[in-house]
Amino acid sequence: MDKIKRNERLGALTRILMDTPNRIHTLSEFCELFGAAKSTISEDIDLVSASLARFDLGCVETVAGAAGGVRYRAMPSPARVRRTLDAVARRLTEPGRMLPGGFLYTSDITAEGGVAQQMGEILAAQYYDSKPHFVLTMETKGIPIALMTARMLDVPLVIARRDSRAYEGSAVKINYIAGGNDRIETMALTRRAVSPGQRALIVDDFMKGGGTLQGMVDLMREFLAEVVGVCVMIATAKPEAKRVDNVRSLLILEGFDPVTGCANIHPAEEFR
Repeated sequence: MDKIKRNERLGALTRILMDTPNRIHTLSEFCELFGAAKSTISEDIDLVSASLARFDLGCVETVAGAAGGVRYRAMPSPARVRRTLDAVARRLTEPGRMLPGGFLYTSDITAEGGVAQQMGEILAAQYYDSKPHFVLTMETKGIPIALMTARMLDVPLVIARRDSRAYEGSAVKINYIAGGNDRIETMALTRRAVSPGQRALIVDDFMKGGGTLQGMVDLMREFLAEVVGVCVMIATAKPEAKRVDNVRSLLILEGFDPVTGCANIHPAEEFR
């Protein structure tokens, strides 16, 4: 194979790191791939790291130890987080998004790969230190954001369903309170999905009363799993008392203009 030029190594190195966020790569792995010495690869990584940091595209971290190496993490700056959330909030204030029951239509926006990835980057950055083993969400609207959060953390996505599927084997089922009228619903999760002692990060798209989120917390208790965080893209300001505590929300829905039907929505206080 012809000798690989530095600009080629830098391009490939950047792509590999950004395509595998939070995954540790050893220097030996890159030395073998590019046919270069460790000192050369170290210099390349420093250049990539400086470039990403300059343009607020994340960071490359060195992980010490026998199993160490380097890994990429998105880690958006507070300024970029605010710009992203402001842009999404503006789109969500468009007329016609008010739904019966005080809900906000968001599916068209959260289904966009770019938006879902940005939300995932922001959420994952809050929980790197918690080292969750998987991300848990409830079917179906929360899946895009939860999937991107799981991708940024380099962990699996686990999906709780409203009923078990025969092709998933035996499942654990629980009842939970959902909706403003306190209706009882069921969620199920295959027994193969979670092992006792694992750490779960719960992610959903929307929270009003918090019943579904509390249901997922209760479900993890049945699996003897630890919940390291509960977060949503949007939470309503009212009711103030939610069924689940300590939920991190990216955006707050204050309500709707009764005349225009436009939402009053803004970034949560910690992201302002």
